[in-house]
Amino acid sequence: MSMMNMMGAHNSKKFRHSAGFGKRIEFSIIAQLLKEGLDIYIPLVDDNGIDAVIRKPDGTFVEIQIKARSEDVKLGSEGLFAGIHHDYRPNYWFIFHAEKIFDERSCKDSPIPMTWVLSSREFLNESYKNEGGKNKGLRSICFSGKKGGKPYAKSKYSKYLMEPGNLSERLLKENPNHDEQ
Repeated sequence: MSMMNMMGAHNSKKFRHSAGFGKRIEFSIIAQLLKEGLDIYIPLVDDNGIDAVIRKPDGTFVEIQIKARSEDVKLGSEGLFAGIHHDYRPNYWFIFHAEKIFDERSCKDSPIPMTWVLSSREFLNESYKNEGGKNKGLRSICFSGKKGGKPYAKSKYSKYLMEPGNLSERLLKENPNHDEQ
């Protein structure tokens, strides 16, 4: 096998691994939401940034976009979600999941998975628009910083941080359009 074929196979495998990771996290989060009693519908195609639709007990629906970062990201990028095209959308939530971040609130000496839930409006308020580079014009948000060479969750985003087993709390109890009432 030529070097080019081997490199192509390696890159393809790496892409498949990263794409597979994202899909596994999507299904993991959807499974958690199902455990918490939500009615969830999954689109066959994700062309509009919708990974799931949730029917709330009052009969209304909200759309969910799930974004994930694996343990394999380079140091400093653990909580960085970059290159996101997004304009305000009513009834829309983001769920951001990072596998490798230290929680300053606990005494754990190893990273833990962390999940943040933000409405469309909150994401637009908290994220920044990239002014240059390959993601020019797109939005990015970074939930982590570094201390002592370790990634940690930035406390300014703690209001969006969801505890394991309680992922649905904001999705059910809060209106993602809260500033339009």
